[in-house]
Amino acid sequence: MGRSRGGLTTKIHALVDAIGRPIQLKLTEGQAHDGRAAADMFATVGPGQTLLADRAYDSDGLRESLAERGAIANIRLMPRRKRFPDFDADLYKKRNQVERFFSKLKHFRAVATRYDKRDDNFLASVQLASLRIWLRTYESVA
Repeated sequence: MGRSRGGLTTKIHALVDAIGRPIQLKLTEGQAHDGRAAADMFATVGPGQTLLADRAYDSDGLRESLAERGAIANIRLMPRRKRFPDFDADLYKKRNQVERFFSKLKHFRAVATRYDKRDDNFLASVQLASLRIWLRTYESVA
């Protein structure tokens, strides 16, 4: 957990599938840089898969490691970048699935208000909420 003038801060990093179900979750301090802190999460992205990520994860090192595994990186480019790798804006629109996951996650009060003060308990709350989100995809609507 990180500390700031506002109190305890924590970032939740999530890797979700094509329909917004969480695959991998990780907590980092609020002041930690997203790209360096969550780079190990992308080890599960394999050949033929595409990683859609926001600007915080834009780095040549991440793109190269994904290319070595046969995966494609479609990451929004930082505005001050000198080299411009390929970027498909239409494909990037599907990244809203991760935003929808975080929106669903915030419906769980213990996660949204950060009841747990210890990071292991908070991660357990996030995992429990994620499990309930997974189970929603298998509920019958009829």
